[in-house]
Amino acid sequence: MSVDGLPRGACPDDAPADEPSGPAVTVALLGSTGSIGTQAVEVVGAVPGRFEVVALAAGGRDPALLLEQARTLRPSLVVVGDPAAASAVGAGLPKGCELAVGPEGLAVAAERADVVLNAVVGFAGLPATLAALRAGRRLALANKQSLVAGGPVVQQVWDGSGAEVVPVDSEHCALHQCLRAGRPAEVAKLVLTASGGPFRGRSAAELADVGPADALAHPTWQMGPQNTVDSSTLMNKGLEVIEAHQLFGVPYDHIEVVVHPQSVIHSMVEFCDGSTMAQLSRPDMRLPIGYALGYPARLPRPFGPIDWRDLRRLDFELPDRQVFRCLALAEQAGRAGGVAPAWLVAANEVAVAAFLAGRLPWLGIAEVVESCLERCEPGNPQSVEEIVEADRQARGEAERVVAARERAA
Repeated sequence: MSVDGLPRGACPDDAPADEPSGPAVTVALLGSTGSIGTQAVEVVGAVPGRFEVVALAAGGRDPALLLEQARTLRPSLVVVGDPAAASAVGAGLPKGCELAVGPEGLAVAAERADVVLNAVVGFAGLPATLAALRAGRRLALANKQSLVAGGPVVQQVWDGSGAEVVPVDSEHCALHQCLRAGRPAEVAKLVLTASGGPFRGRSAAELADVGPADALAHPTWQMGPQNTVDSSTLMNKGLEVIEAHQLFGVPYDHIEVVVHPQSVIHSMVEFCDGSTMAQLSRPDMRLPIGYALGYPARLPRPFGPIDWRDLRRLDFELPDRQVFRCLALAEQAGRAGGVAPAWLVAANEVAVAAFLAGRLPWLGIAEVVESCLERCEPGNPQSVEEIVEADRQARGEAERVVAARERAA
C-alpha cells in the first residue's frame, strides 16, 4: 500500500489516554506461545480493560503454555496448528472455549476480532494475513514473511478491503510513527536500522566455523530461532526492505539500511527538506506490539523508555554486503518481484533449518539462497495457489542444494 493510506494525526483527544473509551477492543493473538505472542499477552495484561482476547492460536509445540493462556485469558476460540496436539489441548480447555485445527481455524480466528496480531512464524502466516485483510480488520503484522512472499496476492486482497495494517516489526513500527510527521509527497528516504547481529565486524574467514549457538546469541533482541539467525545473516534486514516497499509504497532506490549497534534508533524517515525523523526507545518489542494493538492511540503503559543519563553514544556504519550477502540477495529478489520473494523466503527457511540442524555451515545459508534464486523465474502470480506452488518448488530446490552440499562434504 502507498503511504497515502497511512492515517495521519496525533492520538485522539476526545478521551483521556490513560482510560479506555467504550468497549474493550477485541484481539486475536495468532502465534500466542512464541516470543511476540507471549509479550503481547504481557501488553494486554498491563492495560486492564483496554483489550479482550477472543482467540488464541499456536502451532501446538507448547500445549501447556497454550492451555495456561487459555485459562487466563478465557478466549472463545483456541486454534491448534498441529492436529497431533489438538486432542491434548482440547481436553484441557476451559468451559465455553471452542477448539479449531489447522489453517482454516486461523481464518476463523482472524474474523472474530477487531485486531488480529499475526505472529505466526514464517510462510505459514500467509493464510492468517489474507483472512484478516478479507475481513477488513486491523492487522498487527509481526509476520513479515507473509507480506514478502505473498506480496502480489496480499496487495490484491488489501486494496479496497478497508483493512489497515500496522506493522509490529520494531523498524516498520518506527517508520509508521515517523511517517505521521509529514505528507507522502514530502518523503525522500526510508532508513532502516540494523543491530548488526552477533557477527558484526567479522570477516568471512572468521565466520567459517560459527555454529547455531553463536548465531543465536543476539546482542540486543530476544527472538525465536528463525528470526535470530536471520538477524545474524542480515536476511532479516533484507526482508524488511521488501516489507517497507510493500507497506509504504516507497521505491527500492529510496530505502537504505544502516547498522546501528545500540538498537536505540529503530528507523528513520528523511523528508524532502533535509529533516530526518527518528523513533528512539530501548529495545523492547512490547512497545511496537502495544502501538499496533492500540493504534491510533498510544497506551498509557510505557515500554522501553530511555534513561538519558545512561545513553552515551549512537553509532552508525554501512553494512558489509560482501560478508552478509543475504541482504543483497533479498534486495535482488524484491526488485525482481513476482514469486522471487516467495522463493527467497522458502529457500532461506530451509537453509536456516539445515544450519540449526548442523547440516549446513553459516556461510552456506547465503549460498543456498543464491543458488535457488538463480533457478527462479519470477512470473506474475495472481493467486494464493501460485504463491503456495512457488513456495513448494523453492523448498524442494533448497533441500536438493543442501543435500548436494552434504554429499560433497
